Amino acid sequence: MDIKIVLIGAGSPAFGPPTFIDLNRSEILDGSTITLVDTDENKLQMVYEVVSEDNKKIGNKFTIESTTNREKALKGADFIINSTEHGDRFELRWQDNTIPRKHGTTERMGENGGAGGFFHSARQIPEIVKIAKDVQRICPDAFFINYSNPVSRICLALKREVPKLKMLGLCHQIGLLTSHHIQAMLNRDLNEMQLITGGLNHFAFLLGLKDLKSGVDLIPEFNIKCMEYFKDKWDRFHFADLTFEIYKMFGWFPYVGDNHICEYLQIGSQYTTQQDLTDWITMMEQANKGGTDRFKRYHKRLKKGRYPKKGMLLKEPSGERAIPIIEAIIKDSNSYEIAVNIPNNGIIDNLPQDLVIECSGTVNKEGVHGVKLGNIPKNIAAILRIEASIQDLCVEAILQESKQLAIDCLAIDVNCGSFEMAEAIFNEMKGVQKKYLPNFK
Repeated sequence: MDIKIVLIGAGSPAFGPPTFIDLNRSEILDGSTITLVDTDENKLQMVYEVVSEDNKKIGNKFTIESTTNREKALKGADFIINSTEHGDRFELRWQDNTIPRKHGTTERMGENGGAGGFFHSARQIPEIVKIAKDVQRICPDAFFINYSNPVSRICLALKREVPKLKMLGLCHQIGLLTSHHIQAMLNRDLNEMQLITGGLNHFAFLLGLKDLKSGVDLIPEFNIKCMEYFKDKWDRFHFADLTFEIYKMFGWFPYVGDNHICEYLQIGSQYTTQQDLTDWITMMEQANKGGTDRFKRYHKRLKKGRYPKKGMLLKEPSGERAIPIIEAIIKDSNSYEIAVNIPNNGIIDNLPQDLVIECSGTVNKEGVHGVKLGNIPKNIAAILRIEASIQDLCVEAILQESKQLAIDCLAIDVNCGSFEMAEAIFNEMKGVQKKYLPNFK
């Protein structure tokens, strides 16, 4: 098939090779050109050599290219998948996590919410907006798929700065719930049910569940069985005290897990400990290092002529949804996706329309279309609107490079609540991360 797919950030072993595994499993993308792009030439070359070797082992199904020149890569592109991080991911993430707390915030994760989430956004948004503007200029009909965090805030900035861009954001957080918990709880296969989700990325809820054959609403059965099912499955990193307190008080299940939703609620710090989130980030950092080290070992074996016969290709897909969505667009299949991040545009009536939401959707040749939810429960809408307002101000502060708006955003965040604290955080974070941040003035 004469399709060009560009992977931006492909020098990361956690992105480039797993995406190639998904491509290899595709039934319709044989013959496509896969262009690997990264600013780190050494990492990019290593990934290119390994992926090229694996491509040989499967009969050269694809044309593999690599370049550090983004403009060159984007020429003739049909799909762009972005997974980039501006600066050292974990060095900066630890700063996002610890410095705001030093000044008194109730920061827990500091990735997508809280003061840490603001500075993560400030590093990411300007760089990804540049990429998107290049896409709009060079290949305006291409679809842009964003994996980079903070997904909601990046996608909101893209909506405002590059409004004609065909864009969606993806996150795999729903996978944990859908892969086994609901199936086991209700004793039904996933393909026999339709899950309907709604909210914001890392702050979303299961708002519908039905049997596809009979049309029966399964939410009542879910509510009857949920607490008993999870009684012996408490997981401090996923479904634990905070998840079930929200479920009990608001009546709808937050499928995102404690380690995500704790960033957005004033009560988050009452139910998740800082040690929990420190351990989580440590575990993610170690997993990232382990995956990188494993990849380097494969590369060394390749250079020494001892590369495994089966290569690095795994039997199982990565679990990410970019390649299945690309297939659905090409086939015009009208397939169903449980969770995508797209502009609201009338999907949820009682949330701001100038917002990027997470919701279920269908995919055809025109792109991704959200399942209309109308008015979601008022209590859920209320807590989402708080975060929506913070995201609105966050994005404007970054796009305008406004120090005052930045401090205002930090101060009104549910993890802070003090202008004095916000200014102290801003000054220290700007000092340590200056080379990665906009020119706030």
